[in-house]
Amino acid sequence: MPKSKKRNSRPAGGRQKTIQPFSDDDSSVETMSHCSSYSDTASFAEDGAEVDEEAAQEDFEFKLKGFIELTMDKSAKTRQAALEGLKSGLSSKILYDFIVERRITLTDSIERCLKKGKGEEQRVAAALACLLCCQLGSGMESEEVFRTLAPVLKSIISDRSANMSARQACASYLGLCCFIATDDIEDLYMTMECMENLFTKQYHAEGGTDNASALHIQALLSWALLLTICHSSEVKKKIDMHIHKLPRLLSCDDVNMRIAAGETLALLFELAREADAEFYYEDLEPLTETLKALATDCNKHRAKVDRRKQRSVFRDVLRAVEDGDFQSEVIRFGRERMQIDCWVKRLTYGVFKELFGSGMQFHLMTNGFLRSIFELGPPMLLDAAALKAMKVSRDERHMNNSAAFKARTKARSKLRDKRADVGEFF
Repeated sequence: MPKSKKRNSRPAGGRQKTIQPFSDDDSSVETMSHCSSYSDTASFAEDGAEVDEEAAQEDFEFKLKGFIELTMDKSAKTRQAALEGLKSGLSSKILYDFIVERRITLTDSIERCLKKGKGEEQRVAAALACLLCCQLGSGMESEEVFRTLAPVLKSIISDRSANMSARQACASYLGLCCFIATDDIEDLYMTMECMENLFTKQYHAEGGTDNASALHIQALLSWALLLTICHSSEVKKKIDMHIHKLPRLLSCDDVNMRIAAGETLALLFELAREADAEFYYEDLEPLTETLKALATDCNKHRAKVDRRKQRSVFRDVLRAVEDGDFQSEVIRFGRERMQIDCWVKRLTYGVFKELFGSGMQFHLMTNGFLRSIFELGPPMLLDAAALKAMKVSRDERHMNNSAAFKARTKARSKLRDKRADVGEFF
């Protein structure tokens, strides 16, 4: 009787295709959620047991190597999962040495996924390209990444048959990659021209909207970000070109387009006044009337959430345009604080926060390049004990959030009562 053949439990070729990007069951997921509890980056053991930091780092890098290999897989689903794993890893830790050794391989993998993939895979690959540049910082390595991938990103942006979410992501991340990596003024102006070719179509759209308004929003925000690093003469030229046309977008049906246009107008007024203290805008009165209407919009045909969001933004925009004021806010991370005190900082912080997600606070603490952008100085040297002391438990975070919510509710209730009293009086 012939012996039954035993099947090997490991797949042929020695490469496992079932690797998932930092699943909840994987203890390495702690690494990606450590921006809210900074000591989790060295925790890979079950039941919260501490392990040697060096061994944890080796384990983490081993997983990343597996993801890099899987970006070359034939299966689109496998490639996308691998890209998600790399994106989560790069947004949660500083991996400069690891990335420098594999920069060319990573760039080739991203380029292949952008060309070969569709939709969601292209979106994640574009985000990964941006994270790669952020890890490398401003320099020759990131500039080579940008010059390799920029033509592919532009091709996707201009391809009308491509998935719309992929085109939006490429428009957003192309602008951010250029902001981070390029020192060549020609690359900067060419990227801005690419963005202008997109959002200026909205100027002539019937009724202020079209089917590609979401793409135009990302292009407008990317253009505004790049404008903040242009020479003053180019800034003046662009302001003169667009400051009279942007108000047309305030009548769009899309609330996000109205908000993007309003924030960009506030940014242009801020830059114009910095360049020329005597800056005068001849159509200020009709513009302020439009902004006041948007800041107090009560039209019932618009969603309540959209109205609330719009009113909040346009109150700030109105102050910026009328008086040059800005309502500053403080960002806390670890033992440090950063003040957002102008529209340039607000836009820049918002773009990076969108990229890093929950890893933003950790990168503000440790990423030298990001700290240089916000003028925070070199990273503070914190030992493991200091990082552990910063960790806030889940219960404590829940209690803090509950207390903050209760305080906001009371404050808003008092404000509503005052408004009701005023209404009854009149």
